[in-house]
Order: sequence, then C-alpha cells, then structure tokens
Amino acid sequence: MTAPTINGTRYPQPIDALLPAARALDLPDGQPFPSRNRLMREFRIGAPKADDLLARLKAEHAQRTRTKQTRTAMIVRGALLTPPTDPDSAPVPLDYAEPIGPHPAPAPAVPGHTSPADPTPVTPPKIAPTDPAGQVTVVGHPDTPTPTPPARPAVVWPVILLALPAFVAVWSGWVGLGGLTGFGVVHPLPGIADGFSINTAITLPIGVETYGAYALYVWLSGRVPDAARRFAKWSALGSLAVGALGQVAYHLLVAADVTLAPWWITTAVSVLPVAVLGMGAALAHLVRAHD
Repeated sequence: MTAPTINGTRYPQPIDALLPAARALDLPDGQPFPSRNRLMREFRIGAPKADDLLARLKAEHAQRTRTKQTRTAMIVRGALLTPPTDPDSAPVPLDYAEPIGPHPAPAPAVPGHTSPADPTPVTPPKIAPTDPAGQVTVVGHPDTPTPTPPARPAVVWPVILLALPAFVAVWSGWVGLGGLTGFGVVHPLPGIADGFSINTAITLPIGVETYGAYALYVWLSGRVPDAARRFAKWSALGSLAVGALGQVAYHLLVAADVTLAPWWITTAVSVLPVAVLGMGAALAHLVRAHD
C-alpha cells in the first residue's frame, strides 16, 4: 500500500508542496534543519529530491541568520547613536514656561566669584608660566612619562685603527708562511701576457682572513636563517683558529731558522684555498636559502 502523500494524492510531490511540511518537522535542540535521510524517510522521496529540499531549507536558514544579524547590528548602532536622555534638558511644560521676550545679557563672570543663578564657584583659567625671556613654558601632566631620548649608536671607526696593524701582521705572516710551503711567483697567463706575474702567497691572507671576517658578520647579524647562522658561527671560529695557528707556525719556523716547512704544515696550508672556496660557496647558498 502506498503511503499517503502531503496533498492526498499518490503521485510524487513537488518540492514546493513538501517545503512547508519539512519546515514543520520537529527537530532536536540546536539542529536548524533535518538531515537528508530523515527527509527521505518522512516523505518517501529519493536522494535527488531530498538533496534539493535540503538545499532550500539551508538557504532559508542562511537568509534568516543574515536578517537576524542585520537587525541586531541596526539595533546596536541605533542604541549607540542615540544620545542619553538628560533630565535637565527635558522640555519645560507650557504652563510653567517663561514669557517670551528679550532676556537681559548675562553679566560677565569674575574669576573667583559666583553668580546668583549658579552658586558653583568659577575657576579662573590656568595660564602657563613664562620664563624671564617671555617664552611660554609647557608644563606636562605629572602622570605622563617623559619620553626617553633615542640612544646614539656606538661608533665603529676605532675598528679601523685596530685593523690596520693586525692587517699588516697577518698579511706578512701568511705571505711568509706561503713562501716556506711552496707558494711563490707564478705567471698565470703564459703566451698571452708573459710579463704578468703574481705571488700566490697572497691568496692565503685574502682567503682565510676575509672569509673569517665575513662569516663572523653573518653569524652576529641575526638576519639569516638558523642553518646559515650555525654554519657561519662554527666556520668563523674555525677560520680564526686556523689563522692564529698559521701565524704561530710561521713565527716558530722563522725563529728556528727553518727555510722549508715540514710536510704536514705544507699539506695543511696548501688545502686552505680549496677549503675557503667550499665554505664560502656553502655559506652563500645557506644565506639565500629563505629566498
């Protein structure tokens, strides 16, 4: 036996006919509209028609929510814009109103005196004190904190004076150690510029000390990713330690009148340019990793 329909017929019901009955369904507290399964069970309809009916119920619920929010916002705005009622400003009844006519001009208020109509003493206006030169002195509120003047940045020019003698000593030490370990004058452009020559010993102070200073700057700047900061920290400390050991080795060899460095010192010094190149390239990639 076919279940009775909404309008008493046995034909499938249109959505417009099912919509009022769907609104009248009893729902649990907090549920704004029935589920699709309940619509299919209550009205003996298929899934497509239940989806269509549920979509209309959801649209009506959303419209009611927007309307309620708009009405609430208008009520709140009207309450904020409505000035409070002042009992002293209420209109005077007609029976007790003063006769219409010209009113005498009020007498000018004298500082420190009161008028008969208003017993409140009149406070004289405060005048800012002036200095002997006639300029007005601005007096601040006692509770207002005095702004702290910005601190001046520390000067850095003394670093130049410190770096000049260190540069001379480091340069001479590395160049001398390079001469003891096989670094010397070469012709980098044979057949092109035979007269052009360069002492390869200068690559040691330029590479090791320059990288140490740059890695130290990257480490202390605080403007690089964490991986680059850690790499710069340890490589800067290592580069400065290698530079110090290089100076110690050179002065010990010179003090002992050694004209040719031992093989292990020569090996360590000869790999420094390659190590500096690798660390510099790695640090450059880590610094730009966040880009």
